[in-house]
Amino acid sequence: MLSRDELRALVASGEIDTVIVAFTDMQGRLLGKRLHAEFFVEEMDAGHAVEGCNYLLALEMEMDPVPGYEIASWEQGYGDFVISPDFSTLRRVPWLEGTALVLGDVMWHDGAPVEPSPRQVLRTQIARAEALGLTPMVGSELEFFLLRETYAEAHAQGYETLTPSVPYILDYHILATTYDEPLLRSIRNNMHAAGIRVETSKGEAWPGQQEINFRFADALTMADNHSIYKNGAKEIAFLHGCSITFMAKPFESWIGNSCHIHASLWRDGRNAFARGESQTTLFRRFLAGQIACAKELAVFFAPTINSYKRYAAGSWAPTTLAWGHDNRTCGFRVVGHGQGLRVETRIPGGDVNPYLAFAAMIASGLHGIERELRLPAALAGNAYESRADRFPSTMRDAIEALERGSVAREAFGDQVVDHYLNYARTEQGIFDRNVTDWERRRYFERI
Repeated sequence: MLSRDELRALVASGEIDTVIVAFTDMQGRLLGKRLHAEFFVEEMDAGHAVEGCNYLLALEMEMDPVPGYEIASWEQGYGDFVISPDFSTLRRVPWLEGTALVLGDVMWHDGAPVEPSPRQVLRTQIARAEALGLTPMVGSELEFFLLRETYAEAHAQGYETLTPSVPYILDYHILATTYDEPLLRSIRNNMHAAGIRVETSKGEAWPGQQEINFRFADALTMADNHSIYKNGAKEIAFLHGCSITFMAKPFESWIGNSCHIHASLWRDGRNAFARGESQTTLFRRFLAGQIACAKELAVFFAPTINSYKRYAAGSWAPTTLAWGHDNRTCGFRVVGHGQGLRVETRIPGGDVNPYLAFAAMIASGLHGIERELRLPAALAGNAYESRADRFPSTMRDAIEALERGSVAREAFGDQVVDHYLNYARTEQGIFDRNVTDWERRRYFERI
């Protein structure tokens, strides 16, 4: 990590010539600007803002402006908002020459936060927890597929017949992951050099599937690290002549990419869930809230049409809202003990926006604490074959659950909920209008 004084010295010496100022959009992508480093230092010292068009939080995936958003529209002229650098996130980008990065909070010109911006949505829920004397601590585990094609080649092939880096399942394989070690080592070491504390990497449950894990942190720091890592891993793959996808379900025959989220609440520097080896009332209510609210908040955990293709029995992706002790068939897996006791939420996929998922997780947990919800019995056995309540299986079901519910509006406010309902309805509408290759294969000749 860099201080402002360290950045000034590196700019003066010529070691840093570019500063990226970025924020995360609704889809979880880093957006922003590259500034010449001398100009950036001058502007920050003068107290000037970095500006961006407010349509950046009112776009669909293809960067087309979408109607229905309160904060930005053609009628309002698509003006600017401010990207206010959070200098606690300032760091070098080791894999890009002469480059530093700082993440920012999205603000209006009067200094008020843009409430639907993902980082602000998370900040609001962290503040709710802190008002109760609690600090949410989070660790996210992202899986990805490593493919031999470059991004340009994958695009030219229509993203069909892609080649996994290893042609067989490499879960925990040392030999198979050695084949990809030059890239994996580069990602691990570059992330470590960028201030993201690396723990492990390992092969996963499908050909070419990998996972790199990082040390848990407070929720905002973890969301920042998650976003920087996800963007950086793709950039490093590009520099190595291959590609990475975090897509939840790239092909119907492949296993999905998960993003397991481990969470606990801390008080006075210690895990408040821990009391010897027992589960505290706080723990039980926090988990009960997650289970009770998961359907209503599904849009924040599963943000794309493709997200829901991942939920299938026997796929390592959960289909139910059951919880169990170290049970990977459940939507919520309780792991660890003592100071390591935590809840692993197995519902999100690799396509998740970490700020929104963490915010939804905290909001639901706080709902359970404030309403003193009772935790149902743990499930023993195969949750796929149980009668446990199901997570939504389509985006349409998730939209309906958010429309019907009240917890999200109480936690996030109407503006945020309406903003992400518009996002989800747009995603569903675009999919409904498109003809898929599956339809052509099925109907072209035989109908």
